[in-house]
Amino acid sequence: MTYQETLDYLYTQTPVFQRDGASAYKPGLDTARALSAAFGDPHRRYRAVHVGGTNGKGSTAHTLAAIFRSAGLRTGLYTSPHLLDFRERIRVDGEMISRDAVVDFVERYLAMPDVKDRHPSFFELTMTMAFEWFALREVDIAVVEVGLGGRLDSTNIIMPELSVITNISKDHTAFLGDTLREIAVEKAGIIKPGVPVVVGEAEGDVLRVFEDAAARAGSPLVMAVPVVAREMDGGWLYEGCGMDGGDVYGELGGEFQPRNAATVLAAVRTLGLPQVTAEAVRAGFAGVCGLTGLRGRLTTLCCAPYTLVCDTGHNPGAWQYLGAHLAGVKAPRKTVVVGFAADKDVDTILSMMPRDARYLFTKPSGNRGLDAAELARMAGRHGLRGETAETVADAVARVCSEAVDGEYIFVGGSNFVVADLLAVWEKDQAIS
Repeated sequence: MTYQETLDYLYTQTPVFQRDGASAYKPGLDTARALSAAFGDPHRRYRAVHVGGTNGKGSTAHTLAAIFRSAGLRTGLYTSPHLLDFRERIRVDGEMISRDAVVDFVERYLAMPDVKDRHPSFFELTMTMAFEWFALREVDIAVVEVGLGGRLDSTNIIMPELSVITNISKDHTAFLGDTLREIAVEKAGIIKPGVPVVVGEAEGDVLRVFEDAAARAGSPLVMAVPVVAREMDGGWLYEGCGMDGGDVYGELGGEFQPRNAATVLAAVRTLGLPQVTAEAVRAGFAGVCGLTGLRGRLTTLCCAPYTLVCDTGHNPGAWQYLGAHLAGVKAPRKTVVVGFAADKDVDTILSMMPRDARYLFTKPSGNRGLDAAELARMAGRHGLRGETAETVADAVARVCSEAVDGEYIFVGGSNFVVADLLAVWEKDQAIS
């Protein structure tokens, strides 16, 4: 098989949640365990940190990986979804898995009829590919991001040295429950017997869910302590919270990042790896994007003559902070290019968006995108006015050609929107 043939197989012959939504969701661990066993249970050959939650788990996972790498540890990182390249999901020391390794894994899987007959999902295959790649590359530690939920997520076959739960808000309610308590129960499913768990943010019923789950498992529960933060150079300066009591600069911007930083710092302290020094923490926070390839967290693509920023936030929990960020932007003109998957709580998100911006409503590529005209109608009910564009590429081309000096352009609402933006942006940059 060629690499492209391999990708075609993964995308067309297996259920893909990123593309198909609910029809691709496969709760339960039996298939994941069988698949892993067929490849020798590679996840048992290295230490791991398991990161779940609703918002912030990607930033948290990437920052932890950046810190471990800065400490000299060979570090695996498994995240989802990808934006442009399938291989973004599987990295060792920031480098994506090789194309040859992807082909080799799928060919070996196809030669296992007993396992193939279980019809594993795209996510289950990709996860097992990652775990084996980490073993083959002899990583010291792997940071594994939960795909969806926790209790029944395929990644929950691992026995980590630390579990991390960032926060709880409403997302994927069709699978995880309609209330925060129900969602918390699913997220708490990654708490393992005797394994410490760090919780970034919780109160009331949600906190009680985590306390009860940790008590039943005999797992130490550590609540992240809020950090003192001030904005600095597009990121944040976290004051007096370093391993040596000094300040830590984090390059990731956005109102939610101080909460992620508190979670990361609590995780590092709880894990207590001797290699993770104060300098490794500083280097990881300051260089997370370059060290791990992270994009889509208020990522600035252009800063002159206009500013172009993108973010993958796609649920009310994320937009609680993105909305505040956009409302606080001071610029001659603010333009928001936005599109959503149809299965998201779009009405709630629209209620959080600033009314002093001009809007361009669009539809992301893929089967799950909400029609741009319907989005515009919904936005109108919230006092948001603007025009529509059939595709993200059309929208970006229009706003960039019409931009005034100093304009602030935000593109987001979905992983798919950001992926579409990056595809056209990188193509244009390559041409220029």
